[in-house]
Amino acid sequence: MADQVIAAVRTAPGTTELREFARPDIAEDAALLRVEVAGICGTDVKMYAKPPFTDPVIMGHENIGVIDEAGPKFLERHGVAIGDRIFVEHYVACYRCEWCHLGEYRHCEKTDWRTNPDARRYGYTSADNPGRLWGGFAQYMYLPWNAVMHRVPDNVSAELAGLVTPLSNGIEWALIAAGVGYDDTVLIQGPGQQGLSQVVACHQAGASKIIVTGTTRDRARLDLARELGADVVVDVLTDDPLEAVMDATDGVGVDYVLDCTAGAGTAPTLLAIDALKRREGTMLIQGELAAFPDFPIKKLTEKAITIKSARGHSYRACELALRQLASHRYPLEKLSTHTFGLPDVDRAIRAVGGEVEEDVIHVSLLPWEGSR
Repeated sequence: MADQVIAAVRTAPGTTELREFARPDIAEDAALLRVEVAGICGTDVKMYAKPPFTDPVIMGHENIGVIDEAGPKFLERHGVAIGDRIFVEHYVACYRCEWCHLGEYRHCEKTDWRTNPDARRYGYTSADNPGRLWGGFAQYMYLPWNAVMHRVPDNVSAELAGLVTPLSNGIEWALIAAGVGYDDTVLIQGPGQQGLSQVVACHQAGASKIIVTGTTRDRARLDLARELGADVVVDVLTDDPLEAVMDATDGVGVDYVLDCTAGAGTAPTLLAIDALKRREGTMLIQGELAAFPDFPIKKLTEKAITIKSARGHSYRACELALRQLASHRYPLEKLSTHTFGLPDVDRAIRAVGGEVEEDVIHVSLLPWEGSR
């Protein structure tokens, strides 16, 4: 058993260093995860370029691995065994507050880094805190008693399981938050890993028309969107997206718009308002726009549009995502396009940001392997 753990540590904006940490002592109610896959998403790109903390941080919040060491109380509490493959959510719940009792631990103050500087959350917590290994960009990750975990089905590989987070977000945002269901019409803006996950969620739920918009550089992603269940794909740089939506819906507009453009300006929101049906449509947006001058509130209220926010995922969404992966109904392995080893964390993050690679959808970091 190795006494040292190698981890990629963010030490400054856009800067990563490989460091060695002592393998932590594991108490009766704690465990150590041997990390197999750590997914990388757009949030990592933003947090890497402009970190909210100055402390050294081991990033990585989409983590799959096997339990390598655990205390007896931990094993009993979570109903797991040494060698089990699990998905660890990035939230670390207190299990005492109102939100945790409601099952909405993603809103727990103890895991909210925005309002609590001492919060615990994988990929965000300083490596100076007890346990040290608070992120997946490392060979091992520390699991306290209150880690939120899911057992990975036996027929799901570690690399495929690395898609749980974007897929669970897609299920949470499209089906649970927005409410897309049978025979609904949907416009999904942005064919990244979140948008493509929502294509799968909406198709599985029985949506009758799924329209996906992207740009010319998204051609491979738009093709994959069709393969995953989209009925219409639109290049907004070569075609009028509103005209395309109206043509696809016989001039009615869509029931739902799901914005996955991750801060592409005000154009997607303005399109969403126009593309929604005449009354009672729903628009789900991510919190990327800090301000919106001249927001068309009059048009929004006249059409009785409901705005909902996309924020994280629930336990149920993660379980549904794992079942979706286990079903092998969709070729979801095609979402995982690039893998990198631990020494190449910087390049991996920049690949997701579109700086160094092409046709990137989902990037997996494999702490024990090389890049490919």
